[in-house]
Amino acid sequence: MAATSPTPSGGALRAVQVADSQATPVLVAVPPREPGPGTVRITVEACGVCHSDLLIAAGLLPGTTYPVTPGHEIAGRIDALGEGVTGWGIGDRVAVGWYGGSCGRCDACRTGDAVHCDRLEIPGAAYPGGYADSVVVPAVALAAVPDELTAAEAAPLACAGVTVYNALRRSAARPGDTVAILGLGGLGHLGVQFARAMGFRTVAIARGQEKQPLAHQLGADRYIDSTAGDVAEALRALGGAKVVLATITNSDAMSATIDGLGRRGELIIVGASPDRLAVNPLQLLNGDLKVYAHSSGTAVDTQDTLRFAVQSGVRAWIEEAPLTEAAAAVAKMADGRARFRMVLTTGR
Repeated sequence: MAATSPTPSGGALRAVQVADSQATPVLVAVPPREPGPGTVRITVEACGVCHSDLLIAAGLLPGTTYPVTPGHEIAGRIDALGEGVTGWGIGDRVAVGWYGGSCGRCDACRTGDAVHCDRLEIPGAAYPGGYADSVVVPAVALAAVPDELTAAEAAPLACAGVTVYNALRRSAARPGDTVAILGLGGLGHLGVQFARAMGFRTVAIARGQEKQPLAHQLGADRYIDSTAGDVAEALRALGGAKVVLATITNSDAMSATIDGLGRRGELIIVGASPDRLAVNPLQLLNGDLKVYAHSSGTAVDTQDTLRFAVQSGVRAWIEEAPLTEAAAAVAKMADGRARFRMVLTTGR
């Protein structure tokens, strides 16, 4: 994403737009939108910058139409209610994540698994996202933000946070079990914190000894340098991991942890990669191991994540940037230079 244009004048609302998959995003003036039935309008105070925003801007998600306004880590305040919305009021602090709405009628929705709805609405793809002063979203997508969190703190927890928190709390691991977090980036630095707060014996795995102090600062009990030896052997020396949470996008590095799982251990993948894993049935049969992926979660999962973050002190490490510098913030995220989540703020 390249440089944005200057801030529109005349007090109009602002939004970052991408005209097509190859276009330079620009900051433009947009008219206010009124919420329709079942939706609310939110004054955006902060929006996290996620790697998936690149996929949305490139038009790679089904249903995406241009111009695109990315942004699915949204935090702000409700300023208008659409017809039929109950349980929410003007001024309520709310967050919206990857789950931005669903049909409410399919089997997935009716069994509490709406994040797998065939008509899942993702902010930025299904409707204009949070790189803007204002968004209109379905009320079903709202999560309440506790007073203890600022908007900038809450925003990345609505996607990165709920992804790792939900994966860990639904895993086979129980307090006292060994849980390894593969990677110390935008997802991994939260994974280590959540694992420690949940009472797991937390192991961080990353490349290079220089990351060991960071791992311990985040709360890891042990650190494994993946460049210094066999990762699986190091995990076995610790008794084997009940869970390895893979937050990176390197399938080879994921595969290298499988033999380090303990009895009925699980490799849980939250980092997206198109590359194939290297695993054979015998590896899995020896210990009844599992390898599976975990997506983010619904609005209530996000709400649970925010509450647990308040209770435990878990926070994303963020760098804030004004909406006018959205392009630079996205570039920093895409290049791996963010420590660890970029958050756009609107000043509203």
